[in-house]
Amino acid sequence: MNYDFVIVGAGLYGAAIAHLAKKAGKRCIVLEKRAHIAGNIYTETIEGIPVHRYGAHIFHTNYRRVWDFIQQFGEFNNYINSPIALYQGKLYNLPFNMNTFYQMWGVTKPSEAMAIIEEQRRTHYVPEPRNLEEQAINLVGTDIYERLIKGYTEKQWGRPCRELPPEIIRRLPVRFIFDNNYFNARYQGIPVQGYTSLVANMLEGVEVLLEKDFLTERDYWLSRADRVIYTGPIDAYFNYQYGPLEYRSLRFETEVLDTDNFQGNAVVNYTEREIPYTRIIEHKHFVFGQQPKTVITREYSKTWKVGDEPYYPVGNGPNQALYEKYRSLAEGIPQVIFGGRLGEYKYYDMDQVLAQALTRAEMLELNSQV
Repeated sequence: MNYDFVIVGAGLYGAAIAHLAKKAGKRCIVLEKRAHIAGNIYTETIEGIPVHRYGAHIFHTNYRRVWDFIQQFGEFNNYINSPIALYQGKLYNLPFNMNTFYQMWGVTKPSEAMAIIEEQRRTHYVPEPRNLEEQAINLVGTDIYERLIKGYTEKQWGRPCRELPPEIIRRLPVRFIFDNNYFNARYQGIPVQGYTSLVANMLEGVEVLLEKDFLTERDYWLSRADRVIYTGPIDAYFNYQYGPLEYRSLRFETEVLDTDNFQGNAVVNYTEREIPYTRIIEHKHFVFGQQPKTVITREYSKTWKVGDEPYYPVGNGPNQALYEKYRSLAEGIPQVIFGGRLGEYKYYDMDQVLAQALTRAEMLELNSQV
């Protein structure tokens, strides 16, 4: 049997295309390298709690079209992301807002916070920041940078802030109001039954093969498909012909605790450089759980090497130049469409992944079913 679409990867991008292709009457099959669907948003139930195996994922979007699409596949709660930062035994609200400024300096008025930040910026201000450190100090001054940004960011990316591009920090919210809502998004929440259930509903009726590595049988599947939707790493597709792109990877330590509440919040960031993990996630708080036990995960950032799971593209100048070489190769293979975070070597939030998938569906003339 031949297929209209062979879809490589059962994450959000691949699952959305598969759903729309099936709905449009197309023959499609999904190949997933892992032993489960849902990619990095995979959740598994432990002690009655949906546990985010590959780190916290909070769905948020301002795209009504994306929100309407994803709600077909699962009920969302009203979870609002309000992480907390812990530095030298003191807690600070995130994102940076008047609660943070009060905790940092004891100020109660926006004008007082602005005056302190302006004073700290004055001797360090750079009109066109060349790196993350300069961009961060431009935004929030030296105190917040040193206590809440520097250590966390250097752990996350494995290099000094002066060697990181300013773009990483530019979207960081800074508010002079008392508001701990991290995302400026109209629609937010987490699937009540977990993301795995949501993706399973998206893939209902679609043939899915797990533990199937497309790249080891590339010629076979290319011969069976009119089009291939490839969501794996673009450099891996081309056998690292120009060398591997750079990513950051993650390591997780998950444990069940015999208590009903460990830290009182879903996410606590540890911003000191000396503490090896970047954050602790307490999964039950994502779904307002009342279970007698709790499950926590310590998250460690680590250097990626070929064979590890790639999580975050390191989109600096050299890597972008290398990606462009791979993208040129991809353009020479019209049968294969490269999509998603790894296929396009671009950091996407979940809603952006879905927006890209819906746009691609239109280009493939599946738009009548979107």
